[in-house]
Amino acid sequence: MKQIKKIVLAYSGGLDTSIIIPWLKEHYEGCEVIAVAADVGQGKELSGLEEKAKKTGASKLYIEDLRDEFVNEFIFPTLQMGAKYEGQYLLGTSFARPIIAKRIVEIAKAEGADAIAHGCTGKGNDQVRFELTIKAFAPEMTIIAPWRVWDLKSRDEEIDYAEAHNIPLNITRETSYSKDKNLWHLSHEGLDLEDPANEPKYDEILELGVSPQAAPDKAEMVTLTFEKGIPVALDGVRMSGVQIIEKLNEIGGRNGIGLVDMVENRLVGMKSRGVYETPGGSILYAAHDALETLTLDRDTLHQKQQLAIRFAELVYYGQWYTPLREALTAFSDSTQQTVNGEVKLKLYKGNIILSSLTSPDSLYDEEIATFSEDEVYDQSDAEGFINLFGLPIKVAAMQKAKKEKNQH
Repeated sequence: MKQIKKIVLAYSGGLDTSIIIPWLKEHYEGCEVIAVAADVGQGKELSGLEEKAKKTGASKLYIEDLRDEFVNEFIFPTLQMGAKYEGQYLLGTSFARPIIAKRIVEIAKAEGADAIAHGCTGKGNDQVRFELTIKAFAPEMTIIAPWRVWDLKSRDEEIDYAEAHNIPLNITRETSYSKDKNLWHLSHEGLDLEDPANEPKYDEILELGVSPQAAPDKAEMVTLTFEKGIPVALDGVRMSGVQIIEKLNEIGGRNGIGLVDMVENRLVGMKSRGVYETPGGSILYAAHDALETLTLDRDTLHQKQQLAIRFAELVYYGQWYTPLREALTAFSDSTQQTVNGEVKLKLYKGNIILSSLTSPDSLYDEEIATFSEDEVYDQSDAEGFINLFGLPIKVAAMQKAKKEKNQH
């Protein structure tokens, strides 16, 4: 068996990874544990991590700022594709895992590590997302997943372990929702949310914004500018992708935008209930979808909508680094060449209402579409079109009638 002397751990400072460091040192005698925390926009959660990691036994902590890469290489391609898992989930955790795992592999190689460890449970999707990425970039690397082998079976037992090893925690047994936060979203799972019959305690759990009921009674307008399907300006001010998402999170949050409460089908086969906050992302999806109705032809739009379902599955299943995902992104890139223009939206108590669309590449022709008199569309042409389009239906009906007549 391969001797493990140096382990690189995907580290967040949360309950799971906090206890994994001492657990690894107990079970791999004499091993060095190097922690890696990826900054994908979780903000204050990163403060104090270095001290905490070293206090629990890590030899060092890398904090890697991946925000720009996260937005430009993962979030925006998924947005351009219009991908939503099961029609609702905007994939906030799903596409954050591959970028984190890829950077961990790079550090593991640079450090000469023998193994990579993660704190994902054996019931969840994240174990797959992490490990498929590791296999894509370091196929021979040993992977350690403590949740699949240790004796701890619940979050309560994890807390017991932490207390026994004097590991400081910023949660309690009563408030220990399983959460994942990044620039794009915040997810909530566990405790009372495990029963779909229980209404979420929005006043207690929301962090990125407020519930629709608590939002202002006055609507707020936003205008987004897109170039090739990518948002480049907000209210006429050009910003980076990170800045746009941060600002839209703020605006959307205060207007109760982007709350999703859903029971989803996990990759491992079970159903799970999650509550997601994605205020900025929900606004961007609404604006992008609206602009495509103006700038994509019917057949391309319909085909893209079908492929978006498959793309979302690939992202959710952790298959970002696959030929199929790359091929679908190439298709999406081709469709986005004309997705240019401005979208104005009205935000009001959780609702995103389209106000106006403009594009230099608009396929909408008012002269053709008008209900008023026009000189460019001969309505009598429709008769011949319908006769040809309906010919199979007519022939089938005639054959059916003929068969019924012969039977009598």
